[in-house]
Amino acid sequence: MTIEQAIKERHSVRAYLDRAIEEEKLQILRQEIEKCNTEGGLHFQLVENEPLAFQSITAHYGKFRGVRNYVACVGKKAKDLSERVGYYGERLVLLIQTLGLNSCWVALTFKKVQDAFTVAEDEKLVCVICFGYGVTQGVGHKIKDYKDVCDVKNPPDWFKNGVDAALLAPTALNQQKFKITLKGDKAQISRRGLGIYTKIDLGIVKYHFEVGSGRRI
Repeated sequence: MTIEQAIKERHSVRAYLDRAIEEEKLQILRQEIEKCNTEGGLHFQLVENEPLAFQSITAHYGKFRGVRNYVACVGKKAKDLSERVGYYGERLVLLIQTLGLNSCWVALTFKKVQDAFTVAEDEKLVCVICFGYGVTQGVGHKIKDYKDVCDVKNPPDWFKNGVDAALLAPTALNQQKFKITLKGDKAQISRRGLGIYTKIDLGIVKYHFEVGSGRRI
C-alpha cells in the first residue's frame, strides 16, 4: 500500500484485537520515529505492550478497547510544537496504515503511565497515537467540499490533488477548520476560526496536502 492509498483508506480505529505486532513492523516504525524526531526536533517515543494508559474510565467512555501500543508525541515546549506534532504524527499514522495496522489520534481519553515514556521539564506531551490490529477498519465521515476550504478557481492539477488529499485529513471532531490558498505557485494553509486542537490539525492537513500535491509548503 502506498501513502496515497493510505490517505484514502485510513480511518480512526479505537478497538483492537489481542494480536501481537510483528517485530519487523515495529522496527520500521522505530526507524521512522527516529527520522521524525531528527527532522522535526521532536521526542516521539514508541510504547509497546502497555495496557494501562487506556484502562481509565474516560478511555472506556471513549470506546477504546484492547489498546496496548502507542506513540507518545512529546517535544520541547514551543509555539509551533502542536503543528509539528500533527505533521510528523500523521506521517507515522499513514506509515502505520501501509503496514496493515490501524490507528487513532488521542488527546484526552488516556492516562499518563509512569515510566512508560519520558517528558523532560522543558518538554510537553501533546497527545498519543494508539495503533494495532483493529477489530474493524473504521468508518469514513462526511467531509467538506473543495469550495468549503478553498476559493481558487481553475487550479493547477497539483494544487487540486493537494486539496483533495487535505480534505481526507483527520481533524478533531471532524471540524476541518482550515483554508487553503494559492499565492503565485505557492500553496498556503491556515487555520480558519477557533476550534479544539486546530494547531495539531493544521500540521496533519499540511502533510496530506504535500503528499497529494507532491510539493512542500
